[in-house]
Amino acid sequence: MAGGDPPRVATSSQRIAVVDGPKDDQHVTLDTTFYRPVGRVKGPAILLGHGFGGSKRDVAGEARDLARAGYAVLAWSARGFGRSTGQIALNSPDYEVKDVRQLIDWLAKRPEVVLDGPGDPRVGMAGESYGGAIALMTAAYDRRVDAIAPQITWNSLADALFPSATGAGPSDGVFKKLWAGLFFTSGADRTACGRFLPSLCDMYQEVAEKGRPTSSAIETLRRSSPASVADRIKVPTLLIQGQADSLFPLNQADANARAIARNGAPVKVVWFQGGHDGGDPETERVEGLVRDFFDARLRGSAPVLDGFTVTRAGGLDSSTQEVVVEEATTSRYPGLSDDPVAMRLAGGEQTIFNPAGGSPASISAMPGLGALGSLGALGGSLPSDMPGQTATFDSPPLDHPVRLTGAATVRLKVQGDGPLFAKLYDVAPDGRAAPARRLAAPFRVSGGEVTVTLPAMDYRFDRGHRLRLVIATTDMGFATPAAPSSYKVQVVSPLSVPTVPSLTTASSPLPAWVWGLPAVALAVALAILLPGRRRRGASTDSDVPLEITGLTKAYKNGHLAVADLSFRVEKGQVLGLLGPNGAGKTTTLRMLMGLIHPDSGEIRIFGQRVTPGAPVLSRLGSFVEGPGFLPHLSGRDNLDLYWRATGRPLDEAHLDEALQIANLGSALDRAVRTYSQGMRQRLAIAQAMLGLPDLLVLDEPTNGLDPPQIREMREVLVRYAAAGRTVIVSSHLLAEVEQTCTHAVVMAGGRRVAAGPVSEITGSGRRLEDAFLEIIGESS
Repeated sequence: MAGGDPPRVATSSQRIAVVDGPKDDQHVTLDTTFYRPVGRVKGPAILLGHGFGGSKRDVAGEARDLARAGYAVLAWSARGFGRSTGQIALNSPDYEVKDVRQLIDWLAKRPEVVLDGPGDPRVGMAGESYGGAIALMTAAYDRRVDAIAPQITWNSLADALFPSATGAGPSDGVFKKLWAGLFFTSGADRTACGRFLPSLCDMYQEVAEKGRPTSSAIETLRRSSPASVADRIKVPTLLIQGQADSLFPLNQADANARAIARNGAPVKVVWFQGGHDGGDPETERVEGLVRDFFDARLRGSAPVLDGFTVTRAGGLDSSTQEVVVEEATTSRYPGLSDDPVAMRLAGGEQTIFNPAGGSPASISAMPGLGALGSLGALGGSLPSDMPGQTATFDSPPLDHPVRLTGAATVRLKVQGDGPLFAKLYDVAPDGRAAPARRLAAPFRVSGGEVTVTLPAMDYRFDRGHRLRLVIATTDMGFATPAAPSSYKVQVVSPLSVPTVPSLTTASSPLPAWVWGLPAVALAVALAILLPGRRRRGASTDSDVPLEITGLTKAYKNGHLAVADLSFRVEKGQVLGLLGPNGAGKTTTLRMLMGLIHPDSGEIRIFGQRVTPGAPVLSRLGSFVEGPGFLPHLSGRDNLDLYWRATGRPLDEAHLDEALQIANLGSALDRAVRTYSQGMRQRLAIAQAMLGLPDLLVLDEPTNGLDPPQIREMREVLVRYAAAGRTVIVSSHLLAEVEQTCTHAVVMAGGRRVAAGPVSEITGSGRRLEDAFLEIIGESS
């Protein structure tokens, strides 16, 4: 082993034959890999499950890390997945649970596994989603399981797929059709709905046609749910649930925690940033929590820490794909309704409509929606609500910050019959609204009053902001009636906002808590509003479009990209950001957009400090580092989708002006994949100008344009600024900058080396190019 390399883990793969089924008459072969403990003759065993649609290969990395920590690990592909035989039964007691109990029998015979008694290995279980549920279910049926660490999984599969925010239960819930479709139609290579038992296929097809659960479907799903056997789970439990999860929201972990605690077993609950909808998976940290938990519960070699932990994003650096995470902890799990604060809501009775066919539908969260975040820094406004389909009720502006931790509740009076969807928004002082979380609480009404529980979350509302309750008639992720209908909605109680004052955050950054962030998680990271403290003495002039003070950014390799950069841009200016390759221009622009977390210094847009997802970013239109579109959609559809994702009314898009800028003619209705570079460039600039943002930032906007188009773009930018807005252009075409820009900032080596009106930089009789080369030469 080379110095610094991790120790080698010895493994063996084997196919283990098991017998299952209600009558123990089904013979299944499970594909497994055993990881021997490193540095130990014997160690406790850990069974490591995988997520739905996956296999044992998905957990190989975590299995090796646990083996290096001294555990004997068995990873397996569940029946119907990977190379294992059999058909999927959704973690049924008669099938998957029986399979795992026989895997525990197999572990009991291994010489590398510590035994607590004959045939009784010391064993823990861990896994995400599908793998987390089997850990809970097995602990209920097999007393040999000593500790479990399930992640982002369910308590009641019936309630998860047919949720009801009124507590009415799945029989009166709303069908989560898109997630259910992903479950039952993925891998459809053997039957109409994949590798499921035929009875489950029939159940799904009947439910999908009706849009409502049958009693037999509810009973089948309940049999595969920890809720049905919760009184039998009596082992130490670590529940890790994602805040970005519309499939198994935080209330599923809450139900598991309360049930297990009633049995007298110790429970620790962790809410992290990720989930089935994306977000920061915090992979290394979560795996570290699991290892520490097993060290405490299976070895007694670590302190036992129960209670409640929430992680909060403290900043995103997309250049290194890292997110800084802070932790807030308390010694007890408070549940979802602790220490509530009552907030009055104004709005009066409102009439809303469900359109024929339920289309167009509002968007909150649905499988794959996180990818839309790549369409731009939307300031957290990813969900979209349709005009006429939503009622809104606002709180007064807050006179102090409020941290919501749990699930808010409100009582409504509704006239109408059908499903509705409740969501919570954060409204900034300028009126811009962003979702607190991309989640909706579905509930069914038939007239009268109902108490609605909103999605659980951890979210801070700043001073001066308002809480907005939105009730919508449609949601793209759920089944809604095809017939048109109307509702009258009225709030009849204050909004009850739970808080947990005992949660304390570390007073200093936790540098060990910096983990890689996949690009797909960028959208959810942008949707987190992070309050920024004002620096003493910093400008608070809300009329200044952009002020940068002492901005510094260094990368991991030691390269100082930006060093103590300061400049200010006023209304009506077109500012050119100039410099040779590597000068720090793009890094500066990405920090300006909230995509990169600076090491020091600050950026203020209209007096508000820029942080990832800050509401003020909604006043920024940007195009940096090349256009990015969904290639299978037309140019028009891309613009429409982008604007819908902002959640703002269509009449605020100024689409006609944008289309005039794009000047794509009939190509606007062709798929973007057929566009030339110049056409993509024009479409990207038009997208950046949607909504006529007060501050427009363009990186190399004339790339791919021919001379007439360049001249037209110059005129567009000049007119845009003349209307009282501000434009920042980063470009290497100095002659074009000279004709377009009123002011310039010249950078070299990450520093500002010149700034001011273009006429002053060039001086009398010189071209900008000559002045630029002279300045750069002097600074080198």
